[in-house]
Amino acid sequence: MAKLDVITGLDIGSTTIRVAVGQLNPHDNEIHIIGAAEHPAEGINKGIVTSIEDAVSSISGALDKAERMTGIPTERAFVSVNGSHILSQDSHGVVAVSKADGEIREDDVNRVIEAAQTVATPPNYEILHVIPRQFTVDGQRNIKDPVGMTGIKLEVDAQIILGSVSQIKNLTKCVYRTGTDIQDLVLGALAASEAVLTKRQKELGVALVNLGGLTTSLMVFEEGDVIHTKVLPVGSGHITNDIAIGLRTSVDVAEAIKTEYGAASPDEVAKHEEIDLKNIDPNENGRVSRREVAEIIQARLEEMFSMVNKELKTINRHGMLPAGIVLTGGGAKLQGIIDVAKKQFYLPASIGAPRLFKTAIDKIQDPVFATALGLVVWGESMLHQTAGFSTLAKFSAVGDATTKMKKWFKSLLP
Repeated sequence: MAKLDVITGLDIGSTTIRVAVGQLNPHDNEIHIIGAAEHPAEGINKGIVTSIEDAVSSISGALDKAERMTGIPTERAFVSVNGSHILSQDSHGVVAVSKADGEIREDDVNRVIEAAQTVATPPNYEILHVIPRQFTVDGQRNIKDPVGMTGIKLEVDAQIILGSVSQIKNLTKCVYRTGTDIQDLVLGALAASEAVLTKRQKELGVALVNLGGLTTSLMVFEEGDVIHTKVLPVGSGHITNDIAIGLRTSVDVAEAIKTEYGAASPDEVAKHEEIDLKNIDPNENGRVSRREVAEIIQARLEEMFSMVNKELKTINRHGMLPAGIVLTGGGAKLQGIIDVAKKQFYLPASIGAPRLFKTAIDKIQDPVFATALGLVVWGESMLHQTAGFSTLAKFSAVGDATTKMKKWFKSLLP
């Protein structure tokens, strides 16, 4: 088995680290998922590293589980970046076509994308992705791929996604200290979109809402392009905290109540239905109303969705996305969440489980693995540029930066 055939996606979440390992099968040219593992996250809060040692230990634990499953050591990985430090802004680049015959070549496209990167970035921020929306050739707008066309002036409208330099360096330091090289850093929501959204959804207009443990990521697509990105500092872990406070119980018991008995809509729960806490924890006494739990969950969910709605209003897309809202991540598994989403957004809503991958591992069809699997798809796209997958990967702006950081971190290692 050639090592180059193996692609590893490392999703570093606030509550759980997940790893997906894929292999490109030369016979059918499709990705086969040969390993998937998860490990509780320590030392990471809302996408930000709070303890290097704890984070390194957690990442190592997840990678070790994946290695035991596949029998292949993890030497390199595509790594997700999350957190409320992520910013996005629009940009515009203009260049003159270089060849005398006026034919636009690949290097002209690369130059205009570089020109779009020269925007004024906030202090201590660096560019993670430059995602072209449309090109313009001599005033002719809405061109998706200008290569081979003839013109004098080439322009691009792009979305720039930025991250805090210090947070990115801390994250990459943690990964390098596990002995794993970083092939690329990818925004978590962008990676998840590769695994759960179809090309048609992106063309029609869709909002991907990734409900993580302590953050909620929003990415809006229209006409196949990313038009808005935002990471909000609330997640399904806040629902757990609300249950713990409301029922005066421990966070672990609250998490078990949420996953086993939780419902997002109180109307779906019988009035007198109760949860015996002794079934969850022998040290707990008493019974609690399941409807009361549902009311707590609904209140927090509505607050989270109203924050997402506020973002949609800023780009005039509130209630105006034909493909609706696609919910993914661990928080999307709450019973009745679709009905709450439909009422809040006035749009169609669905659960974004990963598209069908060839695998013998059942658990990867779970929305929690969307980002890790998306990183594998991203890696396949970047390494092989296979038709049918996204070409966004070639517009990642962190390749050179990670090479420089790798040398710097390795010089610091004992």
